Amino acid sequence: MPPTSPNTSLDPTDWRALRQQGHRMLDDMFDYMENIRQRPVWQPIAPEQRQAFREPLPRSAIPLEQAHARYMTEVLPFASANSHPRFVGWVQGGGSPVGMLAEMLAAGLNANLGGRDQMPLEVERQIVHWMRDLFQFPDTASGLFVTGSSTANLMGVLVARTRALGADSRFKGVNPPGAAPLVAYAASTAHSCITKAMDINGLGTQALRMVPVNDQDQMDIESLAQLIAADKAAGLQPFLVVGTAGTVNTGAMDDLVSIAAIARQESLWFHVDGALGALGMLSPTIAPLLKGIELADSLALDFHKWGQVPYDAGFFLVRDELDQLNTFASPTAYLARHERGLGAGSPWPCDLGFDLSRSFRALKTWFTLMCYGTDQLGAVMAHTCALAQTMKQRLQAYPDLELMAPVALNIVCFRFRCDNADAVNAEIVADLQESGIAVPSVTTVHGHTVIRAAFVNHRTVEADIDLLLEATQAMGQARCQRHCGNKG
Repeated sequence: MPPTSPNTSLDPTDWRALRQQGHRMLDDMFDYMENIRQRPVWQPIAPEQRQAFREPLPRSAIPLEQAHARYMTEVLPFASANSHPRFVGWVQGGGSPVGMLAEMLAAGLNANLGGRDQMPLEVERQIVHWMRDLFQFPDTASGLFVTGSSTANLMGVLVARTRALGADSRFKGVNPPGAAPLVAYAASTAHSCITKAMDINGLGTQALRMVPVNDQDQMDIESLAQLIAADKAAGLQPFLVVGTAGTVNTGAMDDLVSIAAIARQESLWFHVDGALGALGMLSPTIAPLLKGIELADSLALDFHKWGQVPYDAGFFLVRDELDQLNTFASPTAYLARHERGLGAGSPWPCDLGFDLSRSFRALKTWFTLMCYGTDQLGAVMAHTCALAQTMKQRLQAYPDLELMAPVALNIVCFRFRCDNADAVNAEIVADLQESGIAVPSVTTVHGHTVIRAAFVNHRTVEADIDLLLEATQAMGQARCQRHCGNKG
C-alpha cells in the first residue's frame, strides 16, 4: 500500500469554524472603528511588550483564535492610530469601513496585478481613466498604482531623466561622454523624497537646486528663473522642475501655472508632487488652488491621504504613456505576450513601473470612490481645511500660543511662547503623544521648532481642536516652568 501523502494544504478542515472565527475578527475591527474616539490616540510600548515579539520562528501551529487574541491585546492597542480623529501629526488618512472590507476582498482574491489579461487590471485602468479626466490630461496619459508618492515621485524623476537622455541611457548610463550634466529644481520646502530620487537616479543630490521660497512658502519664481539661467551659462543641462501641491511642512501650494510656463520656455519636464493636495481637485473650494496642475507632464498623488483609502495606495500619472514605456518596459521571455489567452492585454503594468508582483490596490480605491462618491470625498477635504482655519482663529484666544506659518490648506504650525521655546515645544509634543489625548508632530519653520497639526482624517471635528489646544496650553505651562522657571 503506497504511503499516505502529508496534508500540505493551508485550507482548514472545518470551514464552518473558520467562518465563525472570521466573523469575530471582523466584528472586532468594526468595534475598533466605531469606538475609536474612546481610545487613547497612542500609548507607549513597554519593554516587556516589545520582548514578546522577539520569540523564535514558530515551527508548530497555534489556533487562529489564539493568534487573533494576541493581535487584539498586543498589537492593536499599540499602533500609531492614524485612524483616530485626534491623530494630526502627519498627513495620513483615516481609512474607512468600506476600504477595509475591499482590502479583505482583494486579499481573498490574491490577484497579482503585474500583468496578464484579467478583470482586476480593468478596475485599475478605470481609475487611470478617472484620474486622467480629473486632472485634464490627454487621452495618451497613463498611470499606475504604487506604494506611495515617494515611489511615484521617484518615477517622475526617472521618466524625466530618460526623456532628457533618451531611452538608450538605460543601457549607456546617465553620464554619457561629452554630455552636459543634468540639473533639476525644486523648492526648498519640497519633500525629501525628491532629493532621494536624485540620489537613486544616479544623478546625485548636488544636481538638485533647492529654490528659495517666498513669504507664503511657495517656490520663488524669479529665483527659479535665475538658477536655470546660471546653470545654462555654466554649461549644465536643466531637465526637470518639481512643483508641490501642498508642502509637507505647511501645506503651501506652489504657483503651478508660473512653474509650467518656465518649464515650457526652457523645455523642462514639469512634475508635480501632489501627495498631499492633488486630490483637492474633488472639492470645488480647493480645486482653484490647484490651477496649473493640468499642465504637468507627470503627477504623484496618494489616495491614502485625503482620499481616505486604507494604506497603501499611491498613484503615478504621466501625460504620455510612451514616456512611461520607454523608461520601464523590459521585455523578457517568460513574460511573453499573445493576442489571446491570459498572455493578452499588453501593455501590462510591469511595463509601466518597477514591480512585477503587485497587489490589488485599485480595488479599495474603486470601492471608496464608488461607495462614497466624489462629492462626499470632496466635502471631507474642504472640512479638513475649514478645521485648520478654525484652529487658526481659536489660537488667538490662547495668549501663550502663537501661529508660526500661514495656513494655506489643512496644516497649522504653532507653538507655546516661552524662553527656550524650541526645547519646550518639542517636549510638549512628546507629552501630548504619551498622554493619549492627541498626536501632533514636531517640525521646523524658519529655524524655529514648532508644533504641527495636519487635519486629514474624516472623523475629526472642532471639539478635537479644543482638546488639543487646551492640553497644549496646560502642558506648555508645566514644561516651561521646569525649563525656564516662568512662561517667558
